[in-house]
Amino acid sequence: MAPVKVEVLFDGFSRLEAGNQFMSSNCTCTLVVGETVKMIVDTMTAWDGDRIKEALDSRGISPDEITHAVATHGHSDHIGNLNLFLNAKHVVGTSMNYKDNYYDVLLDGSSLRVAEGIEIVPTPGHTASCVSVIVSNTESGTIAITGDLFEKREDSADPTIWEELGGSEKPLKQAENRVKVLRIADYVVPGHGPMFKVTEDIREKNHAHMMELRRHYRNVGESDESEKE
Repeated sequence: MAPVKVEVLFDGFSRLEAGNQFMSSNCTCTLVVGETVKMIVDTMTAWDGDRIKEALDSRGISPDEITHAVATHGHSDHIGNLNLFLNAKHVVGTSMNYKDNYYDVLLDGSSLRVAEGIEIVPTPGHTASCVSVIVSNTESGTIAITGDLFEKREDSADPTIWEELGGSEKPLKQAENRVKVLRIADYVVPGHGPMFKVTEDIREKNHAHMMELRRHYRNVGESDESEKE
């Protein structure tokens, strides 16, 4: 079986502007191409449709050829151009539909096998319904397209980037899912930055922060629906 190709079409970004009065942000947009699948992950804002169509056209792909249009969660900078892909199954977080038919395959926490080596898995934290696309059959190993589970590479050294700049509905759950993804991934495509290689240092920093958050929630007597290692 030929390797699946993962290509970042546009690197995302996020930064505070005007003395922290507002955020300037757009998501990373990624194309996944396998033998039977053409998937686009996170379609940016509604003002980016022409850019996406031009990027696909330059690769000889029509929007009508896309089989799966995935938004890792429902925020507006990730769902803006789902309407371009009317022949595709749409996945928005844990909700999947084709036209007016909806499927509950991800709602109970189960993963969805799209094709050999391409899987959509729930990774809640940033929002309660976030998902990631795990592509295991690539020439570079396993690539995890995670949306805002990871804001950008730098957020492993500075967790405030994903906890405060990106925001998190369930910080401990997000930290645990970050650790899970890092165990299996060789590369991560984050929600708002370039793809990065996973290193042992990144794994260790994330594990340490997860343990710190567990101690915090235990000390304050609160729950974040965490799982024990």
